[in-house]
Amino acid sequence: MNPDPEQARTVDVALVERIGSIADPLLRNLRITQCYHELALALAVRTPGLANWCSFATWASKQAGQTIRGEDLERMIENRFEHSPMLDELVRAVVERARALGATPQALEIRRALRELADPAAIAARASEAVALGNLKVFAEIAREFARFLDERSADARHDEASIARFCAGLRAGDPPQGQACLQRAFARSYRAWFEPDARVRSEQMLLANLEVGLHEQTRLQPEILAALNAPVLDAEALRSRLAALLFPRQARRLQRARGLLRRTLGGPTPLDRALGELVERVRTELRQAITEHLMSLALPRGVVVSLGSDLRAAFPASLSQLADPELRSFLARVDPTPDSLLASGASDWGDLSERMHLIAELFRCWHESDALLDAPFSAEQRIAIRAGQRPSGTL
Repeated sequence: MNPDPEQARTVDVALVERIGSIADPLLRNLRITQCYHELALALAVRTPGLANWCSFATWASKQAGQTIRGEDLERMIENRFEHSPMLDELVRAVVERARALGATPQALEIRRALRELADPAAIAARASEAVALGNLKVFAEIAREFARFLDERSADARHDEASIARFCAGLRAGDPPQGQACLQRAFARSYRAWFEPDARVRSEQMLLANLEVGLHEQTRLQPEILAALNAPVLDAEALRSRLAALLFPRQARRLQRARGLLRRTLGGPTPLDRALGELVERVRTELRQAITEHLMSLALPRGVVVSLGSDLRAAFPASLSQLADPELRSFLARVDPTPDSLLASGASDWGDLSERMHLIAELFRCWHESDALLDAPFSAEQRIAIRAGQRPSGTL
């Protein structure tokens, strides 16, 4: 594709730092997404027809923007309360146990209380904050190095081993999350790919470079991903106590003493305690699943939506169906339990780094030659508003 000259602006370290200093997480995310796109275009000049890490980061950042803005997340959480057969069953069990103790609760009343106690708006806000922090964390580190890489090396007309060694010396040795050895290897490979005459070798070098950056990124993001998934922070005992008080508003203190006596007498929890405990645990499960479903959807250009929890419905490009590069094959052997196949590529637990890397390895390989990744994430009118520090109109 021919990049829009208006988009292919020079991105330098100073611009990355200015964007990173924006206090408003919504506007900052929009600027980050656009900046990734501009970096991707600049990198694509040296390796046309091949994806680079920034081209994937553009769409991952745009997807993160939906969570940061809270789009649909609160509604998704509320829908879990409205349409969960398991919750219905457990609420009925609580009602039966409470009636056996003389209470007259209504299932609808308990469901309403659960929703209020869980507070979907607060959960969405915590997930938004965690994703915004991760979005900034990765951009401030990795986009800065891509900007430095382009500034220092993009004019090179021939491979200069000494110059790329000097660049990599500016990165920290050691494995992530503290070290940047993955980035050192990635930039060295990307640089070699710029001058590689063999198209197949160049493609495999770029794929491995992208995966090395991806491994660094995902390792660094682990705390923020877990924080987003655990946004439904519920104090199980406090929630049980509040539900018990709701069921027995006039006898709450007496009931608490009676429950304690029954526990001691029975040597364990009462039937009502067990029913409340099962209900609370199910609420926590439903909330985490709602957050997970929201995070595990990636919208790519041209109407493609990838469900990250399912096997990818795609195919490897012909040039990557069989891999020759021994370092690339070694990397994939560590992260891909189903080599050269998309079987089991979906990540059932997005909080598991190994499952994420398996999915990312397959995703990067399938879309490695997709020019759609260089599509503009925003319209020309939206870009003008974003650069002016305004939230643009229209679908973001």
